[in-house]
Amino acid sequence: MTRYFLGVDAGGTKTHALVVNESGEAVGFGRGGRGNWEGIGLDGLTQALKTAIAGALETASINVKQISGAGMGLAGYDWPSQRGMILGAIQPLGLECPLEIVNDATLGIFAGTSAGWGISVVSGTGCNCRGRGKDLKSEGRMVGGGSHWSGEYAGGGDIVARAMQAVTFEWNKRGPATALSPAFLELSGARSLDDLVEGVYVGRYEFDARYVFKVFEVAAQDDPEALTVLRWAGRELGEMACGIIRQLGLENDPVEVVLIGSLYNGHPLMTESLKETVRALAPAAQFIRFDAPPVIGAALLGLEQAFGADAYRQREKVIETTSKIIVS
Repeated sequence: MTRYFLGVDAGGTKTHALVVNESGEAVGFGRGGRGNWEGIGLDGLTQALKTAIAGALETASINVKQISGAGMGLAGYDWPSQRGMILGAIQPLGLECPLEIVNDATLGIFAGTSAGWGISVVSGTGCNCRGRGKDLKSEGRMVGGGSHWSGEYAGGGDIVARAMQAVTFEWNKRGPATALSPAFLELSGARSLDDLVEGVYVGRYEFDARYVFKVFEVAAQDDPEALTVLRWAGRELGEMACGIIRQLGLENDPVEVVLIGSLYNGHPLMTESLKETVRALAPAAQFIRFDAPPVIGAALLGLEQAFGADAYRQREKVIETTSKIIVS
């Protein structure tokens, strides 16, 4: 009898569910609404999971009792103290199989590494960094989402803030002129640097995603201040990875570092700076740019519940077949 395994990625904007068989072939996919319980409550999480999983089971033509193992990456599952509460929201789904839940930032490790251990460094709207040891049990982590108070950078908002600092330094003569200034003036519609700085301070002007991509654009024109911002961003992301490496004792191992998020596409200097920072501590580190759906990692975590480390022999098959059935 064929065995089936479930993976779920519940994030801030959507929930994906994937069913694979024991050979790693993706056979069912479903989606639900946003799944971060911090924004929708525990009942909302339950409903998002129900919707996504029902769709995956339907397309796979199986029922929930046929699932032999499940893995879930859940936004908002940040601390071990939350485990019981989150499992309580999952209980109504009727799963009767071994189940493991992790923070959604961890899914990149399962999906992107060759053996299910390593580090994921996420840089998108926000940033996060998680790690998993060679024993497939020990965990390394940052606070996740702390930003300024925890010293964890650099997501999009952090990069824009650092770039605006360079603009402000031109305005108050603490630093040199930068092409970031006219770029931000154009985006904001501000009349002058005086108007821009005052407007940001009093809330008249607000930043959005356009600004971070403008930083990349200005850096591509070799503006020194914009390049400094991206070098800083890469170094900060690399320092988070270094913290995880120290936590897990991987300094002398060929640790795989998975880079996840749209900002790695912005300018190569950010990635180069990250790599340089990590290799100063872990010279054998390897870097993987992974942009496939994170639910692939959740499905591999589901397979791991039955096959342990051998689950990752199916990784390429899961990736290949998922691309044929997933609906974004």
